Amino acid sequence: MAKVVKRPFTPPCPVPAVLVTCGHGEEANIITIAWTGTLSSKPPQLGIGVRPQRHSYSLIRDTGEFVVNVPSERLLEKVDYCGMVSGREVDKFEAAGLTAAPASVLETPIIVECPINIECRVTQIIPLGSHDLFIGEVVAVQIDEEVLNERGRIDYGKARPFAFTGDEYWSLGSPLGEYGFTRADNEEIQPSG
Repeated sequence: MAKVVKRPFTPPCPVPAVLVTCGHGEEANIITIAWTGTLSSKPPQLGIGVRPQRHSYSLIRDTGEFVVNVPSERLLEKVDYCGMVSGREVDKFEAAGLTAAPASVLETPIIVECPINIECRVTQIIPLGSHDLFIGEVVAVQIDEEVLNERGRIDYGKARPFAFTGDEYWSLGSPLGEYGFTRADNEEIQPSG
């Protein structure tokens, strides 16, 4: 199969489309972010890439915390909307019809309608170019009971998160196999990443 060489860009996609809450009290805001991911499992840390000129950037930097709220497919329109308007001009909670509620550890609110809420305390800010990477240690995770399976793990078929490809949103589809399904001995294994 022939390959086509392109100029450098960021093709590792799809990536999660999430709603990140930041700020406290009446300054609380929502930013739609696709540049996000797990960075470490011990301690649990994830990263979000935010442009320094965004309204949410200073809220995250100044408070030292943020919440990654993982939306379900039914929130797609609200996710897109929150990425199209600035919190400098609009109260996104009110305009998008989303409910702010207290986090369990942080002062930054969670979004009730999102089935998964990951509370993070900033440990590092790394300038990368167009975006700065906020590394956040996960201090608490809230999960809607109805999206948990019988083992207490997230059932993504019920949570129905979705991905962003740079210009389109995509559903995840169906599972292809469980982690470690190729192991002949079927003993419990821990993710290596």
